[in-house]
Order: sequence, then structure tokens, then C-alpha cells
Amino acid sequence: MDMPVIKPTMHHVNLKTTRLQEMIDWYAVVVGAKVNHQGPGGAWLSNDRANHRIALLAWPGLQEDPEKNVHTGIHHSAFEYDSFDDLMQSYQRLKSIGIAPQVCIDHGLTTSLYYSDPDRNMVELQVDNFGDWDASADWMRTSEEFRRDPIGTFFNPDLVLAAYQAGTPFEQLRAETRAGKYPPANQPAPAMLNLP
Repeated sequence: MDMPVIKPTMHHVNLKTTRLQEMIDWYAVVVGAKVNHQGPGGAWLSNDRANHRIALLAWPGLQEDPEKNVHTGIHHSAFEYDSFDDLMQSYQRLKSIGIAPQVCIDHGLTTSLYYSDPDRNMVELQVDNFGDWDASADWMRTSEEFRRDPIGTFFNPDLVLAAYQAGTPFEQLRAETRAGKYPPANQPAPAMLNLP
């Protein structure tokens, strides 16, 4: 067929859960999602004007998967902030109520904090390091650095936050983070995120 591809925008993620209320509460706290509809079989949440961005299905008979991390399926969902400042403020807010990221990575194109929801689904909170999708996409396509290391550098968010609050400019902070100046207390194993 010689018809052009009409490119849709990704609208929502749909998760199955046995912890419906706990998941509703977690997504409300972490990304500001509110329930637009809830029934006995699930809930539909949004953190913007869309009818839903997260669907939670709670059908009878669902079972926990103790080996979830080694099975194929979705790896994580991601939410993007407009600025590094927004990402760091959210990190502080979540940490103050006991929600900490499992791992933090400067991927080069993004600064990313990975959290685990109550069902152990990974949720990435990120900011585009270039502040421009065209620029970060071009860097991803053409960067020798990204080709060599598409995962990036693990970092300690407390050290990065302290440097940022002390006035380190974002561009300098990015370079220092990539260079390993703010290492995590314990270097995470790539398996923690099922990374290659």
C-alpha cells in the first residue's frame, strides 16, 4: 500500500492491578493524577485535560507475578517535566513523604529518576536535557557518546540537588553528572532496571 502513516499521539498506559486503591493513591501523589471514573473493575486517571492517561484494571482473578522483572512486557512508563527545576522539586516533595527513586540515571538526552509503583511497575520521571526534542533526538541519532553508552551514568539525586541548590548551572551539572562526579552510594546493577 502506498498510503502515508498517520502518526497518532500516545494517549495512555493501561495497567492490571490487585491493589486498585493503593495504585490510585500512589499515582495521585507522584504525578498528580485524579480519578475521572472508578468502578468495581478499575479506574481511569488523568493528570491533564485528557479523559485518562492511566487506566487501572482490577478484574477478579488477577494474580501477582513474583518473577515480573524477568518476564517480557512493558519496562516502564515515563512522565516528562518542563524543567530540571520541576524534576528536582518533585524529587524533594516525594522524598519528604517517603517515596524515593530506585535508581537515577543521566541518559545524556534526559535526566531520569526511576520509581517503583505499588505493583513494582517502573515509572520514570524525567526532563529533556536539551530542553528541545529536536536537539535531543538529533543528539541521540548522531552522538558517538550515546552510541557507546545508551544507558548513561547513575547518580545520587541528593548530591545533584545539593550542587544545584548551591548554584551550579544546569549545563555544568549535566557535564559533572555524566563525568561521574555525583555517584550513588551503591552502584546499581543494570539488572535492577533490566538494562542490558
